Amino acid sequence: MLFIRAVAAEDKASAIKRGISGEFSDRFTPTLSQFKEIPGTPFAYWIGAGVRAAFNRFPPVEGHGRAVRVGLQTSDDFRFLRAHWEIDTRKRGKKWFPFAKGGELSPYYACLHLTINWEEEGKELKAWVVSNPTDPRTVHWSRRIASSEYYLRPGMTWPLRASRFAPQPMPSGCIFSVRGYSVFLPESMLMAGLSIFNSKPFDYLFKALLGRFGYPEFIVGALQKLPWAEPSAEQAKTLSDLAKSAWSATRAADTAVETSLAFTLPKPLNISANADISATLAETQSKIDAVVYEIFGLDESDRQEIEGASVFVSAEIVADVDENEDQDTETSSDDNDRIALQSWAVGVAFGRFDIRLATGERAIPAEPEPFDALPDTSPGMVPDGEAPFMPCKGVLVDDPGHADDLTARVNAVYECVGQQALEEATLRRSLAREFFPAHLKMYTKSSRKAPIYWQLATPSGSYSVWLYLHELDRDMFFRVQSDYVSPKLLHEQRQLEELRNDAGPSPNAAQRKVIDTQERFTGELQNLLEEVRRVAPIWKPIQDDGVVLTMAPLWRLMTQHKAWQKELKAKWDDLAVGKFDWSHIAMHLWPERVVPKCATDRSLAIAHGLDDVFWTASDDGKWNPRPTPQRPIDELVHERTSSAVKSALKELFETTVSNGPKARTRRSSS
Repeated sequence: MLFIRAVAAEDKASAIKRGISGEFSDRFTPTLSQFKEIPGTPFAYWIGAGVRAAFNRFPPVEGHGRAVRVGLQTSDDFRFLRAHWEIDTRKRGKKWFPFAKGGELSPYYACLHLTINWEEEGKELKAWVVSNPTDPRTVHWSRRIASSEYYLRPGMTWPLRASRFAPQPMPSGCIFSVRGYSVFLPESMLMAGLSIFNSKPFDYLFKALLGRFGYPEFIVGALQKLPWAEPSAEQAKTLSDLAKSAWSATRAADTAVETSLAFTLPKPLNISANADISATLAETQSKIDAVVYEIFGLDESDRQEIEGASVFVSAEIVADVDENEDQDTETSSDDNDRIALQSWAVGVAFGRFDIRLATGERAIPAEPEPFDALPDTSPGMVPDGEAPFMPCKGVLVDDPGHADDLTARVNAVYECVGQQALEEATLRRSLAREFFPAHLKMYTKSSRKAPIYWQLATPSGSYSVWLYLHELDRDMFFRVQSDYVSPKLLHEQRQLEELRNDAGPSPNAAQRKVIDTQERFTGELQNLLEEVRRVAPIWKPIQDDGVVLTMAPLWRLMTQHKAWQKELKAKWDDLAVGKFDWSHIAMHLWPERVVPKCATDRSLAIAHGLDDVFWTASDDGKWNPRPTPQRPIDELVHERTSSAVKSALKELFETTVSNGPKARTRRSSS
């Protein structure tokens, strides 16, 4: 058999002709037995004898304390997954656990930004997957929740589909998904294994078995069959040190990413994140590859074969990148330095981030070990029990002269860290109009939109109230009403009255213009106050519901950001018709609908703490509805129903949304 590999040739027809005549170097004449040397007999006719021999010379990855596994499928990510920054950190490791779900190509290191509800070993999730009406074939949770005996163990994970095989550590305490494949080694071999799996020789072996080089799917079954060459103690030590070096260099860049659990400071203030790591990583990778070539007994001709494969990889990628696999392809996103600095300064203003890391009053914490359990919060945050740069109770305003003016606080942060303070009007305009869209983009990952700073604004942006997710409480909107919006409205109404008195009964054109502007402004403030008053009685934030559902009742207040308002309105409508009855807000607002459902859906009963009331286990472990609930449904509904909430909810649905008149200027509260 004659094969001619013309993938990388510019003139493929000419290459094929020359291959037939024996003048083209990439011609191969394998025998049928040579194909069978690689498990699965892939159509990899170009693989040399030395590489093929590795499959017979060494044992497979699977076995002898090594395991490659696929994880769980929630069948409802919106319900069971959260970004790590939107959860109550006190529940991390109790209800919410780090979750590996594939993601982007990221050799040696990646931040796991998702968490999963795995409370009581996935009690609610297990109940859901066996009651999911769209999946009637699942009668036992293990069909969708695989390999649970490996959960919380340190291992390595990787994206399903990428240009090369490049695992990163999966620290202790994590759960992994059906797409976040994982491999487990004896703990003493984890760091050396990280080097081996990220090496060029191992990537080539993997692609040889798959029979494909451009963006293949790095599936569990294939990795299980790949050869594993055990390094000597000396080789293992060398590979471990090199892996740690690569991990540290890559993690250093992540310390400038605000949404990372490694975050310390934004890039303009972060020396380590500004270092060019490409040369360091290239040198480290070269050293790793050299050791792995030696471990697998690959000679110079094998190395030339493997090193030369990159030209074919590039050609295959151009020809066959799957555009639909957006979660698993190489992408990059660099935050704009100005926005990154501004976002950090806003975080300092709210008491989230620790300014002392920038001033040198607090040392940058030492980096952890790669497989250590992830921290509850990033090292850039103010440690529990320590005072922030400036006190804040979770509410700031866009209001010149006010003690809680966001613009003044951000400029104070800039001045403290030696950054030039911006002209007030410029910064105020940026915060009012540009910051939230940038923040929403920054805090959106894996299709989860989870902003932690919320802008409640007048339609014109002339006045804003900013809320911080992790300081929300039941009385927040009563405080917003009494401490901020009501006093602001009274102040502006007095200003309007003064303008009218100064102008007299016959104002000139200039006076009339100023009065009209002030009238529009007070009109917007009046509308804002009315909306705050409407939502205050029904407001009961529970972070377990996630940011989008927690914000959904506030959709009428998101007049500055129409796309986001539309999304919140859609979620609010879905809540109203019962689409998210697992949520606490659904139980809070519609207990008469949600409580009875708990009698027929055990996952809902668990979500609302009513599983013992409605469900009982038989001797064989199967869960069944109780013939008679331990407490009457009417009684359960009654104790969860508030007449004040129902009245406010009725008004909210019946009142027409008014964007109000538009104001173009503002007056300070001073």
